[in-house]
Amino acid sequence: MPFLLFKFPGKRVLGFSFEGRPHRHATGLSRFLDVHGAAYACELGRLSSELVGASEGALLKRLESLYDEILIDEVQDLSAHDWEIVDALLHSSIHIRMVGDIRQSVLATNPRSTKNKQYAYAETVKWFREREQLGRLAIRESVETWRCHPKIAAFSDTIFDASWAFPSTVSRNDAMTDHDGVFLLTKKHVRDYVERFAPQCLRSMAGSGKEFNLDFMNFKVAKGSTFERVLIMPTAGITDFVRKGSSLEPVPAASFYVAVTRAAQSVAMVIDNAGASTLPYWTP
Repeated sequence: MPFLLFKFPGKRVLGFSFEGRPHRHATGLSRFLDVHGAAYACELGRLSSELVGASEGALLKRLESLYDEILIDEVQDLSAHDWEIVDALLHSSIHIRMVGDIRQSVLATNPRSTKNKQYAYAETVKWFREREQLGRLAIRESVETWRCHPKIAAFSDTIFDASWAFPSTVSRNDAMTDHDGVFLLTKKHVRDYVERFAPQCLRSMAGSGKEFNLDFMNFKVAKGSTFERVLIMPTAGITDFVRKGSSLEPVPAASFYVAVTRAAQSVAMVIDNAGASTLPYWTP
């Protein structure tokens, strides 16, 4: 990090600390580097943002001399001071291309920071829509899924309510099996279901589904994976969403969305009482 000298003359970054965090009230160099000179990964966004300002344009000019285009993947994971950096890049001569799925906002580069918290997780969409209105960027929606069966895609679209104004998903999965779609499952039928369909079992946290001896994977860990079938052990919030149509908060909604959209052909949720849901129950 050659531009560190603009803020801390004579100092160098000697590595990165991915697990460490600065003391809560740390200031100056100790806010960004540990005693071994390693930069705290969680504070890289803030440090970089402050160096952009401290260098009085030199840092951005250096980037402009090196790059015509910068690609940012998984943009929904950005947080805190990251947005200050992207704003600065949007004012540069570099073409910035960003890709992500806002509905899969389950991770953050610095989840503890309160900086730009109004754009945290799924609220990231507000940042993009505001910049589009200002003419700083253009949003292009990609609505096709080649993974999820049409019934799964349609169900996934209901997880975030209409106020989010996400476009409807178009499924390009035309595969047909003897068990396609979204189903409910009573606890007494879980063993039969697993034996017959061998789904990947998903849960929100380690404490869920303890009564079942199943090979669970947590929702967030499953992100990026594809399975033919998944079985979901729902949280209380997900159960209320299915049974009553209750809205989910952004982060739980994103976690549930990730879980549902891991499946290509079928999703089953363990709920004994369907309430007002019209989803069909699977029975042996």
